[in-house]
Parts: sequence; C-alpha cells; structure tokens
Amino acid sequence: MGKARAGSARKAGGRSPAGRPPRESGGRGRGAEGPELGLSPLGAQRQRWLQFQQRQRLTCEEAARLLLDTYEFRGLVKHTGGCHCGAIRFEVWASTDLHVFNCNCSICTKKQNRHFIVPASHFKLLKGADNITTYTFNTRQAQHTFCKTCGVQSFYTPRSNPDGYGIAPHCLDEGTVRSTTLEEINGKEWEKAVKEHKTIRSMSKP
Repeated sequence: MGKARAGSARKAGGRSPAGRPPRESGGRGRGAEGPELGLSPLGAQRQRWLQFQQRQRLTCEEAARLLLDTYEFRGLVKHTGGCHCGAIRFEVWASTDLHVFNCNCSICTKKQNRHFIVPASHFKLLKGADNITTYTFNTRQAQHTFCKTCGVQSFYTPRSNPDGYGIAPHCLDEGTVRSTTLEEINGKEWEKAVKEHKTIRSMSKP
C-alpha cells in the first residue's frame, strides 16, 4: 500500500536515511567480564549474572537482549521469515494472531501485497542487507523492498506507516502463527481510506 523507485531499504530497529536498507545484525565477540561492562552496579546480583552468562554461553549483550525480549515484547512471539531464495532473513515480534491488510491500490493488486504492520523496533534484519533493492513511485514515500535474486518482497515500508514495517505473512516460517484476520482496505482512494481508518497509523507505534 503506498508509493515507490529503485534504491535500497532502511535500517532495522530505527530510522535511517530514506532509501537505505535495514542494517543486518552482525556477530558479537565475547568481551571480558567485569566492571567495564557495567556489572559493578549489580551489587549482590553481579555473581549470579556472571554465572547465568557462563551457563548459557552468552555475551553481556546477548544476555541483556534476552532480558529485554522477555519483558519488552511480553505477549508477543518471535516470528522468523525471509525471501524465497534465502538471501534475506529477518525476525519480527508480533502477535500469534495477525491482522493482515489486503490493499487494492495499483501496486498491491499487481503483487498481491498482503501485510501486517509492526513498529520498526520489533523488526530485525538478520541477513541480506546487500541483497535488497527498493522500488518507489508517485509520492515515493513507500519503500517497496525486495530481494535482488528471487524478487520476493518479504517486508516493506508502507506509506501509511513510514515509522514501521509491513510484513508479508506468507513469508514467515511455519509454526508461530495461530490465526489471521484479513481486512480489505481501499488503496484506490488511499488518502480517504487512511484518514478514516481508526487504527492503522498506531500499528507502527511501539
């Protein structure tokens, strides 16, 4: 739903300059444990934290992320997915029950662009940043990102929600979706449809 031209996508977990792809998460080296990692304020829990890290074979960053995921995304599940050839892989935190939009605008009709919307902070590109290209047209606000190899659009940046992502439910791996609710949206009259919709803009808010 929206508009799009050729370029690249955006940065995961936040906003980057328009047309730049999401940055994929990289590997993390195992740093030294100690006060330099900010463990000294943990007080009596410091040794317990270190033992937890060692048992789980986690870096300090990985342990912190596990804690954040548990509480920040409470009530959500981690879905994984990607394009057809596997060059692009991502993870996204969302409900097990997905609210999917079926837009009838010119481009969404051509490529059957059914999608659900999430905040940018709930999305992470795992691999394939260099294999993403972007199509834009008309207002050039929507970023229609797709794989250079297989041509599949597994996620994109909707014009309605430039601070989030539209995720293709059919590009998710099996096993984490319980149900989908399909809502038709009249993208042929985009401005009117989005103005009258009571919730679509808020779906990309954390």
